[in-house]
Amino acid sequence: MTTTVERSDVIEIRVPPRDVDRHGQMFIAAYIAQAETALSNFWRTRPLVKDEPAYLATKASCALHRALRYDDLARFSVSVNKIGGKSVGFAVTVETEEELAAEVEILWLAVRGEEHEPVALPDDTRDWLYKYLV
Repeated sequence: MTTTVERSDVIEIRVPPRDVDRHGQMFIAAYIAQAETALSNFWRTRPLVKDEPAYLATKASCALHRALRYDDLARFSVSVNKIGGKSVGFAVTVETEEELAAEVEILWLAVRGEEHEPVALPDDTRDWLYKYLV
């Protein structure tokens, strides 16, 4: 699998054989996994804040528009689609050959401590996220 990083909010991959089913189509779970990889790359560029909370994924979904196949070149683009008081939602579009293949939505909740008590998003993080809000 080849992964290319163009910008912090975009990655390109070639669909590896492990990510396709017996019919030659990419597994839905693989879209989500690759979207999480793109999101992780994007998240590394956030401003560092003191006493930053942890973030838990509380929801992930995938809407398939055109199935990807082995060796297809896919572009995963991250944007922010919701900024709440304690949560942030991400939309990851998946395109191939200028065509929309899938849309992945991931929701994170900011938490602290062993009990994973929900907490407010840090102001610096919130300000940074607004730059990517669609």
